[in-house]
Amino acid sequence: MSDEEPAENISGGAAGGGRAAAFDPETAGTRAEAVVDHLGDLYWTKTYGGRDAFECLVRTILSQNTSDKASQPAHDELMARYGSDGGDVDGEGDSDDTDLARALADADQAELAETISSAGLYNQKSERIIALAGRICEAYGGEDGFDAFVRDSDPEAVRSTLLDMNGVGPKTADCVLLFAGGRGGVFPVDTHVHRIARRMGLAPADADHETVREYLERDVPPEKCGFGHTAMIQFGRQYCSARKPACLDDPDACPLAGHCDQVGVYPASGEVVDPAEAE
Repeated sequence: MSDEEPAENISGGAAGGGRAAAFDPETAGTRAEAVVDHLGDLYWTKTYGGRDAFECLVRTILSQNTSDKASQPAHDELMARYGSDGGDVDGEGDSDDTDLARALADADQAELAETISSAGLYNQKSERIIALAGRICEAYGGEDGFDAFVRDSDPEAVRSTLLDMNGVGPKTADCVLLFAGGRGGVFPVDTHVHRIARRMGLAPADADHETVREYLERDVPPEKCGFGHTAMIQFGRQYCSARKPACLDDPDACPLAGHCDQVGVYPASGEVVDPAEAE
């Protein structure tokens, strides 16, 4: 297990998966599956699902255009003020019964922006969260109804509905499907996954995020997609960064060197370019 693994799995959470999955590169049917299987030697080998859908949606919005290091404190502050641990939000009733969606739908925008300020773009994100909370309360009656919709409805219908919400893109929708709905075969694509899949040659060099997702979901077994997503992000942070991948100075420094096409990485010159711009 890598020493770089965070102390807490903030993507899946304690309730977000605890069943070990089997990873065997020798039996992989595709190169993408072999890559995920090798990542199983480095990082979590867990399946995901079981998180509250609305909290997962909020958490993912907070993470947009920022790091986990910045967005996690914002999430914690938000939950402390508006969640069930934040006391009696409206002055009535039991705090344990607090509906996060209702609490945020009624939140003061300036107060919410201050609460999540560590996540960056806090004015925009606070406006989006309040609007989404209002829509979810109107359509589903609150967070419990939204949870049931995400968990039990047809995945394509859930994804389509999520993508129709302002501020929700493909990666956010897929994270909700994965971490809340526990859907197999969902491989969210963030900037790390997008870069690594093209750099390694698992998807076309000029593929957009959606095309990368299609290739990965085609070539990685459904039960391994969730782990593949979280592990590839960790791998990107530790080994395959955008500007200075480990292989640039030492090919043997990367544990996946034998599976990578190094598209856009030129050790001889020390140059690194976006795969779409590679020769």
